[in-house]
Amino acid sequence: MSEVFEELRAAILRGEYAPLQRLIETELIERYGTSRFVLRNALTRLATEGMVELQPNRGARVRQISAEEAVEITELRRAVEGLVAARAAQRVTDEEITELRALGEAMTSAVAQMDMLGYSDLNARLHGTVRRIARHGTATRVIEQLHGQLVRHQFRLALVPGRPSVSLPEHLAIIDAICARDAERAETAMHAHLDSVLKMLTAAIG
Repeated sequence: MSEVFEELRAAILRGEYAPLQRLIETELIERYGTSRFVLRNALTRLATEGMVELQPNRGARVRQISAEEAVEITELRRAVEGLVAARAAQRVTDEEITELRALGEAMTSAVAQMDMLGYSDLNARLHGTVRRIARHGTATRVIEQLHGQLVRHQFRLALVPGRPSVSLPEHLAIIDAICARDAERAETAMHAHLDSVLKMLTAAIG
């Protein structure tokens, strides 16, 4: 049951299903090789996470959120991801420092080559790596649920013209602070990055 849930969740996060798109049960049963019972349980879990809407007599569809709600979710992310960055700085190993440095170099290269899709994927990878390094299970679950509610492809700010030149230095500052094992600076750098995200989302409302 959890396998179908995870696969469908990942497909929504990748943007394979657009906001407001209906999720046809017969198609999903065939795609994932599952039963109606298992699929409906997966859809119910996704609805609980805020990724899917269950409509009486009409089935399920991918939930679309407003810019106002995106701001609220990002405000929560700011608080929790700041904690995670600080914890990562306290727990990072030498091998993980090498991994973070390599991610920073790849992100710099992607921006230089104007590979925005690649940069967007590396962005998500960096945040996931920081969560893994922090080894804080509760915070990771909270952040992943918040990401799920956002449905990442609706707000892929890395694809906004000019955004990578702003966010790249922010990400590199996070990497530098964690690699220096400076918890306070890592938390501040993560807050600064998400403040920048909040500024863009707030502008979208206005």
